[in-house]
Amino acid sequence: MASVAQLTDWMITEGRRSGDPVKVVSHFCSSLIEEGVPLWRVNIGQRFANPLLIAWGVVWTPDGTDSYDVTHETMLTEGYVGSSFEYILEHRKPLHKSLRQLDPKTEHLSYLEFAELGGTDYYATLMYYGDGSLHGCTFVTQEPDGFSPQHLELIEAALPALSSALEPVTMRKSAKGLLRTYLGDGPSDAVWSGRIKRGERTTLDAVVMFSDLRGFTALSEAAPEADVFDALSGYFDLVVQSVEDNGGDVLKFMGDGILSIFTIATQADHADRCRKAAQAAQSVLTGLTVLNRRRAEAKKPSLDVGIGINVGQVSYGNIGSPGRLDFTVLGGAVNVASRIEGLTKSIGRRVLATSAIAEVSPDLFSPCGFQEVRGLARPIELFSLVEEEL
Repeated sequence: MASVAQLTDWMITEGRRSGDPVKVVSHFCSSLIEEGVPLWRVNIGQRFANPLLIAWGVVWTPDGTDSYDVTHETMLTEGYVGSSFEYILEHRKPLHKSLRQLDPKTEHLSYLEFAELGGTDYYATLMYYGDGSLHGCTFVTQEPDGFSPQHLELIEAALPALSSALEPVTMRKSAKGLLRTYLGDGPSDAVWSGRIKRGERTTLDAVVMFSDLRGFTALSEAAPEADVFDALSGYFDLVVQSVEDNGGDVLKFMGDGILSIFTIATQADHADRCRKAAQAAQSVLTGLTVLNRRRAEAKKPSLDVGIGINVGQVSYGNIGSPGRLDFTVLGGAVNVASRIEGLTKSIGRRVLATSAIAEVSPDLFSPCGFQEVRGLARPIELFSLVEEEL
């Protein structure tokens, strides 16, 4: 098939180099249509390794091409259970199905939806990647006679070329997703681009925020393991969302503690980043109120936090052994943020900040006086975040 040979040549050269899955799938579908395959809707789904997402894909229709992500939770819903994707991955063989005269009581919702929109025939099949993983794709037509054997033969003949173009995209997406999940945006970009190696560090200005779950030790000793993990998950979700929504990066989880930074790129950014960190802390407290209402309804104990915020120069980079590295920030500004978080309980305030943070947002803070901070020669003035009434 000369047409398949031309498509293969494009996929393993221009398509593979483009790194653009939308462009690749669009070209794949338009090439098949030119050869007479009556495509109406195509879904190319790819599984990958990620603790938050289990798959991603590209959907083509005559009106456009879009990409999507699939969470692990989706795999438990009726959208996946009983679908063609579940069938072909479980049985490891294609599925060819007419969309005419379907029984609404027994057929999967996706078939019924496509039929209602004018679909007449459906084909689901597998793509094979070099690492042995299996991926699914589906094809729907509105042609009255459906897909012919020749149409399906063309689709199957062209799929290895599509796999060769999409596999490197999936591998890069998977690797970048893992880096971002475990390191955050800034560190993951640095590691991916090769700018960071063991022992190498960058000195920069940043706002440092430490968050700690109060009473975690007691909770761990008294509650079942499942309840402890549930509490941590709710707390982590809340802090991470609050930090990222305000432009910060969560660098690491340390038991029930969370270390976040808000990088200051230029001096002009200083006030804004200090205020963003304060707003992130405020968002944590607001969200915690909502979270505790849900926990109360489920008869679970409420959660509380302590947060310390400071700004200053930090060293940012990789430390560790040749076989195991950790990405972190070090420096006096980090130590002070950690120490003042430790004072939140004794002072009786949930969020404490240094004067350098409070002075740029006087509307958000009230003074707590001068306090002794371990490791510092003299007391420093601390400020507590004004908590919003809910």
